[in-house]
Formats: sequence, structure tokens, C-alpha cells
Amino acid sequence: MSAPAHSPAVAGLPGPTAAELLHFALRTATDPEIVSSLPLDPQGRTWIRLDGPSGSEAWLIGWPPGTGTGWHDHAESRGAFATARGRLTEHSLAVRLPAEGWQSLELAPGLDRRRSLGAGTGRAFGEHHVHEVLNDSPAEHAVSVHVYYPPLPLIRRYSRSGPVLNLEHVERPEDWQ
Repeated sequence: MSAPAHSPAVAGLPGPTAAELLHFALRTATDPEIVSSLPLDPQGRTWIRLDGPSGSEAWLIGWPPGTGTGWHDHAESRGAFATARGRLTEHSLAVRLPAEGWQSLELAPGLDRRRSLGAGTGRAFGEHHVHEVLNDSPAEHAVSVHVYYPPLPLIRRYSRSGPVLNLEHVERPEDWQ
């Protein structure tokens, strides 16, 4: 897929806003040619890298029934995602966590948020947004478009036990590309 004619991000310029990333994700999620280009696997998630706007990183992702990401964040990248097919559930935390210097945090009550995103809906988020995305359907595949700026420098993976969030490991781009 080719993105619209945007010049790559220039050092020192802020790049696309979260709203612009969401607009791209929503527009791309309604393109049947792009969505149908993704091979679906009944056992595991599949993905194709797309050309995002203004130097952003974009992905088309297939979600078999019952799959999810686990708790994670996208470090200093802002992002957006939109559901193209099926329904996704996002669990997130309504707090910005410290970027560094911790391995385990006890979360205050009332920070959990839940969103259900059907086909044609999406959401944008800022830096250090901690969430997990799930396809709760027992039978239907979901497909979504995700876009990040700047391109993902890393992903931090977390485990959660009640109110305790633990940093488990850090993935770098070479781990998923």
C-alpha cells in the first residue's frame, strides 16, 4: 500500500499528530483491497507492514478468535488503531507511568479503562500508553490497522496481577520485523 504523498518527517519537526494517525488508520481500515490482502491464520496473529503518513510506522494485523497482545506500551511513540473487521477490546490504564526506573508498580484503584471497538471505529493515544488489545470473539477473526510515530523504538511488555504491574521485558524492532 502506498501512503498519500507526504514527505518523510524532518528532524526537529513533530510529525503527524495522534488525530492524523487515527484518520489514516480509519481510512485504511475501510479499504477492502488492503484489508483483504492480509493472510489470516487460524492459530496466530498475522501482520503486514504498511506505509504510514509522514514517516510513521503502520501495520495491518489479523487477530484469530481469542488472541491478544498482553499488556504493553509503545514507549515514546504516539499512535492510533482502527478495527477493519470484527471487534477488538482494549484494556488500558488512565495514568501515565514513569518511562524508566521501575520494575513493579502498584496501581491505584480506578485506573482501568475498557473500550470495545467494532469495525469502522478506532482510537488514538499518546506516548507511554499502557494497554492490551484482545479479540474476545470465540469464532470471528478481527482485522485492524495500527500506526505509530515516531516509528516504534521499542515495546515494553508487562504482566499484571490485580493492581500490580510488572515490567517483564523490552522488545526492539528487530524482534518483530
